[in-house]
Amino acid sequence: MIESRKASAQKDLAAGADPSRRVLFRGATVVTCDAADQVLDADVLLEGGRIHHLGKLRASAALARGATLIDARDCLLMPGLVMAHVHLCQVLLRGMADDLPLLDWLTKRIWPLEAAHDERSMRASAELGLAEMLGAGVTSILDLGSVHHHDVVFDACVRAGMRTFGGKSLMDRGLGVPSKLKETTQKSLRDAERLEATWSNHASGRIRYAWIPRFILSCSEAQIRGALERALASGALFHTHAAENPGEKHAVRAAIGSDDVDALRRWGMRGAHCSIAHGVQLTARQIKQLAKDGVGVVHCPSANLKLGSGIARAHQLRQAGVVVALGADGAPCNNNLDPWRELRLAAQLSSALVGPGMLSAKHALRMLTIDGARLLGVHDQQGSIEVGKRADLICVRRYGLHAAPALDPIGTLVYATRATDVQHVLIDGEFAVRDFELQTLDAASVVANARKQALPLLRRAGLA
Repeated sequence: MIESRKASAQKDLAAGADPSRRVLFRGATVVTCDAADQVLDADVLLEGGRIHHLGKLRASAALARGATLIDARDCLLMPGLVMAHVHLCQVLLRGMADDLPLLDWLTKRIWPLEAAHDERSMRASAELGLAEMLGAGVTSILDLGSVHHHDVVFDACVRAGMRTFGGKSLMDRGLGVPSKLKETTQKSLRDAERLEATWSNHASGRIRYAWIPRFILSCSEAQIRGALERALASGALFHTHAAENPGEKHAVRAAIGSDDVDALRRWGMRGAHCSIAHGVQLTARQIKQLAKDGVGVVHCPSANLKLGSGIARAHQLRQAGVVVALGADGAPCNNNLDPWRELRLAAQLSSALVGPGMLSAKHALRMLTIDGARLLGVHDQQGSIEVGKRADLICVRRYGLHAAPALDPIGTLVYATRATDVQHVLIDGEFAVRDFELQTLDAASVVANARKQALPLLRRAGLA
């Protein structure tokens, strides 16, 4: 595995990665999230976008080669966080759809608002979400777009520097779906093919397409089968919402005569490239089947609580062998995109369901790092701090009033850390956040533009 990562590093350099891009983290407590969950007192040298050295290092040797020195003695250095289910298209809708059950939330607020997006409001929404997540330590996302304007979203991701897996929502049917969001099956698939062809080979190397039917109540069998076939053919991810909410479950059974996960399996949802979000309503049989088929699940604790959907049994899913990652879902059903809140909630809710420690802090942290990378199919390249892996990592200040004395690094990260503790964020060894300041987006401008675009969007949707 290390040899393959070294080969990848050499390939990166051959493709033009800057070999002089060197950063040395000196004296860090390194939470590796590797197979042994090692916590090391070590120096970490990044070079050419990869982790070049992990262990004690003579600083003079690295500095002589032009490395930027970061004093990390008061920090926890760890892999960048993976937000495996988020809707950048919905961030501007924060606070516009509170206190509603899922289906009303969709039909009365979210879909009309998404249908009212233009390119300017979509850009503002994406940039607001990207800025929030980068500042909190997120370096990779699985983003579910709306039906239109997804080129704008991908463009924002490239400018922000975020490692992005995502695609447009496919919607070709459904009660309450606005006409602006309902496309013909073939048109939606063709537009997704265009997006995949345009963006999957982007020069940044940070965009990977994902095929995303919205959910079974807004998608025909032909559309879902078409997405599954195309994902398998191109090696892309397939991701959808399923088994989320009691009301949704009843509506799905009334519409197709079975649960959504069972129908999705009949239509071809199998393999490690496939995943569902939520999984709150899964039965024990369905959990075993997902594990057998290799299908992952993204746990979204805050959104499930706010929409009254229930609590996913993350502990049972993991025990069965399902890969479980974490997501914030959309800002209107959360109402923030803070990975640390999802991490803490995931561990605490599992304790409430099955007992303290049944989902340990160590295992919860893996859901936000290496298991998130595994769900995205890139765990051989990121998700842990190991020599040869991509230099996607974050530096977290450990001694705030809310976290000190921080004797247990992993427990501190899971139960005490806040987004405001993230000091540095690097993706491919490049600073996206440095000394708590965004480097790729201007926070003040992002907020100002979001405020400028929000009310006109609400008015276009006929909700103001």
